[in-house]
Amino acid sequence: MEPCQEDQARVEGAGRSMTRGAASADANLGVAPVRDGFRFDEAALARWMAEHVDGFAGPMTVMQFKGGQSNPTYKLSTPGRAYVLRRKPPGDLARGAHAVDREARVLTALGGAGFPVAHVHGLCTDDAVIGSWFYVMEMVEGRIFWNAALPEVSASERPAYFAAMNATLAQLHRIDPQAAGLGDYGRSGNYFARQISRWTKSYLADTDAGRDPGMDELIDWLPTAIPDSDETTIVHGDFRCDNLIFHPTRPRVIAVLDWELSTLGHPLADFAYHAMMYRMPPDIVAGLGDVTPADLNIPGEAEYTAQYCANTGRDGIPDYDFYIAFNFFRMAAIFHGIKGRVIRGSAASAHSAARVEQYPRLVGLAVAAAEACR
Repeated sequence: MEPCQEDQARVEGAGRSMTRGAASADANLGVAPVRDGFRFDEAALARWMAEHVDGFAGPMTVMQFKGGQSNPTYKLSTPGRAYVLRRKPPGDLARGAHAVDREARVLTALGGAGFPVAHVHGLCTDDAVIGSWFYVMEMVEGRIFWNAALPEVSASERPAYFAAMNATLAQLHRIDPQAAGLGDYGRSGNYFARQISRWTKSYLADTDAGRDPGMDELIDWLPTAIPDSDETTIVHGDFRCDNLIFHPTRPRVIAVLDWELSTLGHPLADFAYHAMMYRMPPDIVAGLGDVTPADLNIPGEAEYTAQYCANTGRDGIPDYDFYIAFNFFRMAAIFHGIKGRVIRGSAASAHSAARVEQYPRLVGLAVAAAEACR
């Protein structure tokens, strides 16, 4: 069972991961020299690789990915192949935060279940090697789309790409956690009550960021509207187009990235977070809130939801707007926390001030979904 304290420690990671897509694609693409404060003993890493990674042969060069991952991520290049290394940040960390061992575990388990993830070559829990725990996985080459409208894809091909995203998430939700060796990967049952309580406490605790009438309304309403359905599956927690690697030329997902928010949870919370793209302004997170789907030849929200139901054997989602309202509330609570850190001068990201400006819009979208549900 995942301890509650460790769940709470991942709030910071949630803020970074869930808002990363709002930055420009150019700022997130590619690699650059390792930044100050994130360097490590590359010779020590090469020795570890030679001992623990089958087929490794140097020399090795190390570059850092530009994207704003909460766990620093590096590209390791050798004459024969490339690898990806994800590590805990250096320094003192909250208990349960930046759990790269947890990421490696879920990737290994899901790969064994036939789900598209990068193969994990090895996990190191010895701080003496590079200064913090890390794991090494294969470098998956393909395409990442930072814009949910998929402007790089022809209109005739777009439906197939949306179908691939939908089918991939449905495949995840059909995996039996026990059979995959992930029966203790999180807590089972009562997911929404626990999540609403957690984010409510986070919101109320940050007095510097103030109160919002819409958030207060949601805090009162959400616990009273939780649907009776109480399912538990493996959930990704941040499933969206820019966390997927597509085949270089085909509409097929070949790897799902960024598992730091994954746990056992309610599949409809996970799906609604993904489908939230239809209402999400594109300048907040990769979204379609400013487009008409038919104009792009992509499925609309209702059609996309029906596809997921067909892929998972569901007869509709009666409380769909509740799940949408919950997800906008959760994201608004994260942005509220960012607002508090900006006010206190402790926000780590240069984009934090822009997130604060978007906070009221997220609250408004959550309230609108709640009103539709009522």
